[in-house]
Amino acid sequence: MHDFEPGIFPPISGLFWTIAVPPSAVDINPGRGRARFRMDDVALPDFHDFLNAIGFADPPIETIPSHVSFDVVWQGRGDRLKVRDSDFDFGGTFVSGDATVTFSASNDGSGVTYTSVADGQHTVSAGAGHEQNGAFFV
Repeated sequence: MHDFEPGIFPPISGLFWTIAVPPSAVDINPGRGRARFRMDDVALPDFHDFLNAIGFADPPIETIPSHVSFDVVWQGRGDRLKVRDSDFDFGGTFVSGDATVTFSASNDGSGVTYTSVADGQHTVSAGAGHEQNGAFFV
């Protein structure tokens, strides 16, 4: 079993499963519904399983240093959709389309590697665009 993720930071931070992302990892053209989120060779621990990752394994299992790479691509090919929901303070304009994910994760030095490929993936729902929500909802 493997659970590749950044873990849970001290409770005072309020952050979990979160890492800093450089601006170069994101490329978006919301008007065309196209976007890409890509990072290579990101150092993350392998927690073995979810219960160990959230601190409920007894005894705790030592994490294994690991690295992940991923490439998520949204291809806007559909209709432009305007959304406005005043009940939830959410609105925006989105272009529907397809999305694919390519992912690899490996334990450092162990030879264990998991990969996925974009071939054969089926998009149920995907889109990219501009949104406004919360305090920014107009």
